[in-house]
Amino acid sequence: MTTTKGQKKSKNPSRKSKKDAVSLTINDEKAPLLMPKNKAAEEEHQEFNGASFTGAVFNLSTTIIGAGIMALPATMKVLGLGLGIAAIVFVAVLTEYSVGLLLRFSKAGGARSYGGVMGGAFGVGGKRVLQVCVAINNIGVLVVYMIIIGDVLSGSTANGVHHAGVLEGWFGEQWWNKRFFVLVLTTLCVFTPLACLKRIDSLRHTSALAVFLAFVFLFITAGIFTVKWLNGTTTMPRFLPNAAATDINSIWQLFTVVPVLVTAYVCHFNENELEDPSRIKSVVRTSLTLCSITYIMTSFFGYLLFGDSTLDDVLSNFDTNLGIPFSSQLNDAVRVSYALHLMLVFPVIFFPLRQNLDGLIFPSLPSLATDNLRFGMLTAGLISVVFLGANFIPSIWDAFQFTGATAAVCIGFIFPASIVLRDAEGISGTKDKILAVFMVGLAVFANSVAIYSDAYAIFRKNVSPSR
Repeated sequence: MTTTKGQKKSKNPSRKSKKDAVSLTINDEKAPLLMPKNKAAEEEHQEFNGASFTGAVFNLSTTIIGAGIMALPATMKVLGLGLGIAAIVFVAVLTEYSVGLLLRFSKAGGARSYGGVMGGAFGVGGKRVLQVCVAINNIGVLVVYMIIIGDVLSGSTANGVHHAGVLEGWFGEQWWNKRFFVLVLTTLCVFTPLACLKRIDSLRHTSALAVFLAFVFLFITAGIFTVKWLNGTTTMPRFLPNAAATDINSIWQLFTVVPVLVTAYVCHFNENELEDPSRIKSVVRTSLTLCSITYIMTSFFGYLLFGDSTLDDVLSNFDTNLGIPFSSQLNDAVRVSYALHLMLVFPVIFFPLRQNLDGLIFPSLPSLATDNLRFGMLTAGLISVVFLGANFIPSIWDAFQFTGATAAVCIGFIFPASIVLRDAEGISGTKDKILAVFMVGLAVFANSVAIYSDAYAIFRKNVSPSR
């Protein structure tokens, strides 16, 4: 996400000191990573408003904590609790380092965006490749959001077992609570009105509410586990991967968690910006720390509750008797709170997607906010693509495997490392280049293995019925 310096000084400076002033926007690849230096640059981004340092942290955290958190307990099932938590921390550290690289090269080259840094290093072609990756990543994330909302409200089926949704549990099976109809209604009545807002600061209140709802989910889950632990009804989870799975394909299967973890942390196209640029890293570090703690706690409690029965979307597990008082009500509270969270985060992710795609398709046209026809066509087209994807992609794990192993890993790690190796500004040290090579090598190897493992699993699933 990007942030821009406010256009006008506050009429009441006592209410917001310059030291703490920060402007936040969620914009396209053309939006600045660092402050505009002149009035013209400020006017170019005049549609965006300011927020406090705390507001910047929560807004960035909102864009990071999304649907990926629901798949993290399933990564614990694959890796085991100890290795899984270590992997979450490791990816968080790599993310902070890669964001720091972007900020350094942005400042050195006078670039005002991630796209500008890519353009400075690799020309127009590099900038266009980044735009395509951002579009693919954000579409994939929004598809996952809609899949989860469908799972929560209408239910899902995994391994031949149907997990009832909230509406199905309340009213039984009805024509109007089927998945397709519920997603149509949600798209028309919730997503479309919010997506039609032209100013991202109009979503500042929904962003705060979204963070609150994410923590409601976490606290309820932690409370359920605590009660079950006190009752002695929890089981000891695996700390490491399944020792019985020693064949090569089972080992390759461990790498399928990498795209999920990468997608969970990608925020590079959405950077914060302060009037005091030296505090940019503080916003990023604080947000990543907050998100990492939330990820670890969600993974920990989710996996401890359901063990090896944990589903790809852990919300689908909350349809059974938990063995504690008010089990049904708590199940509904967990699922509904997070479904509402995703509904409110949807437009925050949709905004940079639309702006980025506009820059890719119509690079020479004026601001999208001034052209209602273009704005409406892009909005309707993108929402339609997301809706179709949510109805045809079977699970969030499949969506994460595709976007995480392709677009997300490029945005988060391969492109920043490539910028360091290209070193168009001549500021890369030996340590930077060694770490960049390590980052590229690790990202390419891990995600290549993940793609192979997924393809092998699909092939085996397709040929097994004929045997």
